[in-house]
Amino acid sequence: MPVLAEYNLAGRVAILATAGGGEAPFLAQALAEAGASVFAVARNQRLLEPVLDALASYQGTHGGVAVDVGGRHPEALAQAMAAFDRIYSRVDILVNDARSMFAQPATDITGAQWDEVQSRNARATFLLCQEAGRRMIQRQYGRIVNLVSGLAERGMVNGSAFAASQAAVLSLTRSLAIEWGTSNIRVNALGTGNFITEDVPLEVQREELLVRYTPLRRKGHPRDIGPLLVYLCSEACDYSTGQPVYVDGGLNAHP
Repeated sequence: MPVLAEYNLAGRVAILATAGGGEAPFLAQALAEAGASVFAVARNQRLLEPVLDALASYQGTHGGVAVDVGGRHPEALAQAMAAFDRIYSRVDILVNDARSMFAQPATDITGAQWDEVQSRNARATFLLCQEAGRRMIQRQYGRIVNLVSGLAERGMVNGSAFAASQAAVLSLTRSLAIEWGTSNIRVNALGTGNFITEDVPLEVQREELLVRYTPLRRKGHPRDIGPLLVYLCSEACDYSTGQPVYVDGGLNAHP
């Protein structure tokens, strides 16, 4: 991915938190390719390893920790930041990829399931934003990007718990952008649609109804996100904050 000089992240330190999904390794690679050192946070080792493997071939000081920041244990965030502080002296960029999917009819969702979805997606995002924000305010610089699903602004059958968590993250993004704007911190959301991580022929993709409903008539690939993510994490992103920017093939343009 060619990186314009004004989007260069050389010398920057980024935290990438992921709730799982195939996009996280590509996001880490985009940041590292732009020059950032990347520290990954995932709730277990199985989710962390693919991100660390993706970073292995890139220059920079990369690391990570497996800890459930959004879980029941209040010390988890402190553990994650202690692991981070052993390697780095500051955080310039925070990318939250909190899109842990959950589909269930609304009438069947238990209180425990609801709480788990909100913890993984909304609570973990808030706690990491809060901690990184404190540090960014001290240095009067920061870039925060929260990835959200298009369901942050749309509804879907069986998607109430997940959609609510995504709407919470989007609302948090807007509020933090207002609160921290005078501290030279930009907080934006990067919205996604129907994505896959493998290369599937277009004619096969278009057999699916959702693909035919998508204006660009294909599914997204994490490669489609990388350039915009790098921009939102760069100094060039200086007059955009509190904004959701969707990379979804036009899905959100539908009524």
